[in-house]
Amino acid sequence: MKTIIVGMGIQGNKRKIFLNKNLKYTVDKFVGADFKSIYDVPLKSFNSAIICVPDNEKLKIMEYCIKNKKDILVEKPVLFKSKTQAKKLDRLAKKNKVVVYTAFNHRFEPHFVRMEKLIKSKKLGKIYSCRMFYGNGTASLVKNSGWKDTKYGILTDLGSHLLDTCLFWFGKKVKNFKSVSNRKFENRSIDHTILISDDSQPKIEIEMTYLMWKNHFTCDVLAEKGSAHIESLCKWGPTTFTYRKRIYPSGKPKDKKIVLIKQDPTWLSEINYFKKLRKNKNFTDFEKNLWIQKQLIESLDYKLNKII
Repeated sequence: MKTIIVGMGIQGNKRKIFLNKNLKYTVDKFVGADFKSIYDVPLKSFNSAIICVPDNEKLKIMEYCIKNKKDILVEKPVLFKSKTQAKKLDRLAKKNKVVVYTAFNHRFEPHFVRMEKLIKSKKLGKIYSCRMFYGNGTASLVKNSGWKDTKYGILTDLGSHLLDTCLFWFGKKVKNFKSVSNRKFENRSIDHTILISDDSQPKIEIEMTYLMWKNHFTCDVLAEKGSAHIESLCKWGPTTFTYRKRIYPSGKPKDKKIVLIKQDPTWLSEINYFKKLRKNKNFTDFEKNLWIQKQLIESLDYKLNKII
């Protein structure tokens, strides 16, 4: 794999660490890189690209790579101007047998994988509800950012992660998200929000904020035969997975806990997954991106006049 990284900000530099010998060139018009523009990179010198640029630049670069049969790993989220645009790119990618994969590295969190397997095993029975909280303290860092402090704010940043997690665990039966609280405490765009999905099964509630001064993630899945819980992420470790089997008619169940203290494995796992996709070829996830974008836009429109 001969890969270029387009955009050498925080995400691009993280990707660079794990590419090692697979990295061919770096591209960035603002900071020191091998090239200032992807259009200056010799096409024969690379076969894949990792795209880590702001949302308004992604689609043009993606289309260029797809037309030239270069596989793509693109940082989330991918926001289309229209469904027609997404379908057009999807058809072109499939015609050219190009891999287009959107990076949602939390899918590779060990406890997220463990939760997915537990849900699919049916040991929990009918899933009643899932609540997730995701918070960090980056309010001042994203303030006035031309990337994150615009339009949808935290919704496309942390929100896209949580929506993808819902998709990972429960599939598209989870839908029709509504924003019940949007706040602009320190930023021009939304920096604290709560989304719910009451029309689906299971019921979902996700809360995210840039105002959690100690980074934190929690998840509670409540079900017919028990419950499962995640506390923290590997990057903020330790991270704990707890499974509780329901006792009838009532009683205190024993906690089955798995505690991990390890470096964040998600970035390397995602690169390795991308390598596997490249071997099979002809993989795209435009439909997933459209689903996430639909949930984000509809949830915001539901409460559009309530943003304060």
